[in-house]
Amino acid sequence: MQPLIDNARTFGQRPEEFARLAEGQSPQVLFITCSDSRVVPALITGARPGELFELRTAGNIVPPYASEHPTSEAATIEYAVEVLGVRDIVVCGHSHCGAVGALVRGDDLTAVPAVRDWLTHATPRPAGAVEDPAVAEGVQSHVLAQVLRLRSYPFIDKKLTDGQLTLHAWYYEVHTGCVLTHDVSSDSFRAL
Repeated sequence: MQPLIDNARTFGQRPEEFARLAEGQSPQVLFITCSDSRVVPALITGARPGELFELRTAGNIVPPYASEHPTSEAATIEYAVEVLGVRDIVVCGHSHCGAVGALVRGDDLTAVPAVRDWLTHATPRPAGAVEDPAVAEGVQSHVLAQVLRLRSYPFIDKKLTDGQLTLHAWYYEVHTGCVLTHDVSSDSFRAL
């Protein structure tokens, strides 16, 4: 913890670098990814403060849209699309994902009921090889399911129909740093 505190103490000693951020934000991308500490969107994309609007959830899960029972995730997505006017949404899964791995393996999550209940939003259950520690196939199918889930949000569907929004499915390999994107024409993940 101490190195983090030391950096935080010196971080604010460059106010000129951050003064413009007080004027507001206008990110062009909503980046939805896992809460996993090995996944750092700004590091992966090279984004500077103000360039990415981030939503991090266990397993990069996008819950079903239900306007009568809004979730924090739906509110974040709605704000990004309707207020900030993002033009792109990236759903980025990653290798060695504990949440998706638990789903693929069918782990008993009785000891962590909040995690167990959250993961029920990951329907359909991701397919993949149980023995693959990277759970690559499972994560990739899961990312595509989350992109499909986004399409069910009425305001996203409208922006997609109007050509004002684009959805992207990414897969990040934590062990290599490589980023793959889903290619619709071949229905496969390929290097960016």
